[in-house]
Amino acid sequence: MSTDDQYGGGEVGGTGQTRTRFPEPSDPYAPPRRTSRGLITVVGVVVLLIAAIAFANQSRTPEAPPTADKPPTATNPTAATGIAPVDGKSSGVPSGFPQDQQGAQSAASNYAVALGSDGMFNPARRRAIVNAVADTGTRATLQSGFDADYSPGLLAQIGLTKDGLAPTGSTFVSRTVPAGTKVTAFANGTASVEVWCIGMFGLTGEKSTRPVTSGWFTISLKLTWNGSDWKVLETAQRDGPTPVTGDDPVSTSDEIGRAVTEFGGFTYAR
Repeated sequence: MSTDDQYGGGEVGGTGQTRTRFPEPSDPYAPPRRTSRGLITVVGVVVLLIAAIAFANQSRTPEAPPTADKPPTATNPTAATGIAPVDGKSSGVPSGFPQDQQGAQSAASNYAVALGSDGMFNPARRRAIVNAVADTGTRATLQSGFDADYSPGLLAQIGLTKDGLAPTGSTFVSRTVPAGTKVTAFANGTASVEVWCIGMFGLTGEKSTRPVTSGWFTISLKLTWNGSDWKVLETAQRDGPTPVTGDDPVSTSDEIGRAVTEFGGFTYAR
């Protein structure tokens, strides 16, 4: 078909009208016209092409969406590993960690949060936390050490009651947030893990002499595998590493108090 046959005016973009072509009159008694062999070939190719496309569309398997879980790399060491947090809890403390290095790091992170919480300032709650995280062989030693640390004299100095409660109109804040972990030793059913943390501590309220402040520190925990979970043998703490303080404006005491009560904590998994 020539350009003149397809478009009126003979050029693409001319009048834009298509010329209608009527069939030529035929003689019913005349011998049938021979169909061009080239036309048959073109039609056959088109039919095969359409069939192939239809088959491909029917048999195409949807591709699985790409997963976002990727293991940490040397340039991204704090990325999530994809290991799900544990489901179990003992006295409110996560439990049931796997017997591997990641399990030890997860246990250490959650134990650091519990041992740095405001519950440690209440005698009954402190005993429950220590019973949940400590190994049976060192539980009594750890308990007596923490009881000495959180003495009635310390509570009074902070401004708390003997039960670790804040005065009326104030909120006591003691929260530990892990920023990272590392294993320093792992062998024969024991693990030494360091947890780098930022902590918040103090009392909210206009009359508070201990406003809520933040600090950076590293908690070292020696853990042992008791046959079903990691448990604490001993703990230690040192200051830092501490980054440079930013330019963020300091929030009011009321804002801090609301944040502590409205924002819950996490179950940590390495």
